Amino acid sequence: MEWTLEVVMVPVTDVDRAKDFYADRCGFKVDLDMKFSETARVVQLTPAGSRCSIVLTEGMAPPAEWATEAEPGSLQGMQLCVADVEAGREELAGRGVDISPVMHYGERGWEEGKGETWNSWAYFRDPDGNGWVVQEAPSPLGER
Repeated sequence: MEWTLEVVMVPVTDVDRAKDFYADRCGFKVDLDMKFSETARVVQLTPAGSRCSIVLTEGMAPPAEWATEAEPGSLQGMQLCVADVEAGREELAGRGVDISPVMHYGERGWEEGKGETWNSWAYFRDPDGNGWVVQEAPSPLGER
C-alpha cells in the first residue's frame, strides 16, 4: 500500500492574512478558497513543485472525539526542500519574508553558510509564528 502525505493543516488566527502571506510572500499556489457556510471556510495552497498542500480553515473545529484543534503558531519544523537553498532564501527574502541566513550544523554547532549535502537550512515563520525550514536537497524531488 502507498501512503502519501498530501495535506497539512496550518493553524492560523486570520485566514485572509495567512492566505496573503503564503500566496504573495511564499509563492504558494491557491488551489481552493471555499466557504461552506457563513462561518466555515477552507483555503488550500500548494508550494511550487510540491506533492503536499497546506490547508487554512476557519469556523471548522474538528470533531471532538477524533481530533483536537491546534493553537495558531504551534506548527513547527515543516520543511520545504529546494535544490539551491541560497536561491530559495533570496527568493523568499525578495518577497518580503523575514528569513534567517543560510546555516549548517558543524563541529561547533550552528554556523552561518552552506554545509554538505542535506545540511544547509534557512528558517522563517508565518504571521502566527508557525515555523518553517527551507532545506537544501541534492536534487529536485523528481530526480531523487
